[in-house]
Amino acid sequence: MQTPLGSGFTAASTTYDVIRGIDLHGRTAIVTGGYSGLGKETVRALRSAGADVLVPARDVDRATAELADIEGIAVDELNLLDRASVDAFADRFLATGRPLHLLVNSAGIMANPLTRDARGYESQFATNHLGHFQLTTRLLPALRQAGGARVVSVSSRGHRYSPVHFDDPNFEHREYDPYLAYGQSKTANVLFAVELDEREQANGIRAFAVHPGSIMTNLARYTDRASLRQGGFLDENNEPVIDPARGLKTPEQGAATQLWCAVSPQLDGRGGLYCEDVDVASLHDENEVVEGVMAVTPGPFGVLAYAVDRDNARRLWKLSEELLDRE
Repeated sequence: MQTPLGSGFTAASTTYDVIRGIDLHGRTAIVTGGYSGLGKETVRALRSAGADVLVPARDVDRATAELADIEGIAVDELNLLDRASVDAFADRFLATGRPLHLLVNSAGIMANPLTRDARGYESQFATNHLGHFQLTTRLLPALRQAGGARVVSVSSRGHRYSPVHFDDPNFEHREYDPYLAYGQSKTANVLFAVELDEREQANGIRAFAVHPGSIMTNLARYTDRASLRQGGFLDENNEPVIDPARGLKTPEQGAATQLWCAVSPQLDGRGGLYCEDVDVASLHDENEVVEGVMAVTPGPFGVLAYAVDRDNARRLWKLSEELLDRE
């Protein structure tokens, strides 16, 4: 299944290229993290094609201000680290009776110092995976109602830093490392797409995970500039290096893959796939954690087998349900 299609797009393709000729009038989309970075470029493209777009945000006023340059975007309150907030957001949306055609889980944090939510869960796993798991499963009635919906999880090539440690996902019994935690959460994003697609394709829901590329957005705020320069992400003037062939992209290029997964007819009848550079990615040659965290990796990387393993996907689903059931 993890075989490139030959989509006709490239690493340099943008959201403008992907959305050309797509009509989304009458479709409803929710984009988490949709007021900045890749999420905002996704929102801009979806809205340009006529979709009704709802952006959840912890800070509604800030999100509204950031989206003021895109006409017709709705904003509602959501904190992915707060179970009650996720439930309340989902309840409000479900109460409208509207179908949900597109859900793009784009919000995330990366490599921050050890932080825990009110439940004691490590913040990267809780935000990047568990909050989106809860949101998506709570919105399943609306996704099923669409009669053909897609869920896109923004993962990363960073899944190569760590598999999911099922016995200690919250770093309670091992030393915390911000990049291992990030990698684990990004592997979880891929496994979630695999299992969601397996469970829900009979209900018309297809799921995908994506690597957008290396884009210098606020996501990198916990990484010092010297490390980013040394890794090849910034030039000597601390300006982002743009080289799509090496995965160094503008926000419009970075958001192209998640947009493609959300709207492209090329993916009709497909799902449970990990994508990069606006195409289905191949399986990586190795199935081991890859060292060298802060360094540009040239060319397509693919997906490690542990991140698309069906047994791991089922196990993660069960673990996620158990974590959400805990008080």
